[in-house]
Amino acid sequence: MTKICFGGSFNPIHVGHLMVARAIAEVRGFEKVVLVPSAQPPHKPNPADLAGSRDRLRMCQIVTETDPLFEVEDLELRRQGPSFTIDTVSELKRKGWPQVAWLIGADMVQILPTWHEPEALLQQVQFIIAQRPGYEIDWASLPAEFQILRQNVVRAPLLEISASQIRNRLKVGHSIRYLVTPEVERYIFQKNLYQK
Repeated sequence: MTKICFGGSFNPIHVGHLMVARAIAEVRGFEKVVLVPSAQPPHKPNPADLAGSRDRLRMCQIVTETDPLFEVEDLELRRQGPSFTIDTVSELKRKGWPQVAWLIGADMVQILPTWHEPEALLQQVQFIIAQRPGYEIDWASLPAEFQILRQNVVRAPLLEISASQIRNRLKVGHSIRYLVTPEVERYIFQKNLYQK
């Protein structure tokens, strides 16, 4: 079964994540999208409004209970320290994955050379890049070895939804209906997440 990993803080996971992941999976023929919630995103050290790892994991699990396309891998949450993708890839290969495909947004391409062990990542991971309409990757600014990623760009739906927008709406008491799945919305209110 062909799988693609989709990592992130998922703080919270929202319909933008799910629709983009589904579109990419359909275009590239992946049978499963594996959500990989990060414990401590290296590019977002100590964010004040990061929900607990257990809650973010649970929201991802809730998605998998209603949509068989998705499954969850919690190995980054079980590790100490920053969630480096290269460590996750090594663990997945030890678990028997023959190859690892990883979905990233076009905005991440520009900072990919600054990721932990970027050259090793390029050799070990098939990066699939979700490019939203209206956003152009500045390929000229990237090192030569990253130019190969041009062939892995897939147009994704344009959805102006962000986790920070959802958190901000909750803080001021606005509805988040249609921004997250009904089941995730219910969980957020049950646990009183992001509502300060």
